Amino acid sequence: MLFLVFQQGAHRYAIDSSQIAEVLPLVTITAIARAPEEVAGIFVYRGAPAPVIDLSQLFEGRPAERRLSTRVIIVRYPGGSGGTRVLGLIAEKATETIRREASDFVDSGVLNERAPYLGSVATDARGLVQRVDVARLLTARHQAWFEQPEEHEWPSPTSKTC
Repeated sequence: MLFLVFQQGAHRYAIDSSQIAEVLPLVTITAIARAPEEVAGIFVYRGAPAPVIDLSQLFEGRPAERRLSTRVIIVRYPGGSGGTRVLGLIAEKATETIRREASDFVDSGVLNERAPYLGSVATDARGLVQRVDVARLLTARHQAWFEQPEEHEWPSPTSKTC
């Protein structure tokens, strides 16, 4: 399996590439008044508005640094009736991929109810990398903010940048 690796602070995280539609450079995002801090706002993706979560804000309580390696990862997350929805994730240092078997990721032994989207861990020469479960990323509060039509057919990206 191929995973996109990104870094938040000193920690590395991985998202299964099958959940990723596209990786974009940091784009202009329109803020949403009175949204939760981790909600960066919305931007237009393939002609439709897409909500964006700042993973640095969600994971560490600080906005993502605006650098060349900061990207918007376009993921699909499950909708209410079996379709998928578009979600942008701002991630720092999102420039690396790794190939690992699903079985390489093992239970961390820690249950974090405040971050249910953080899953199993794998190790490599650089240390731990923790898997992010996109399907568990949005809380009910986020989902209420991001009511949008579901997509039943995912558009084919013209290019994938990592």
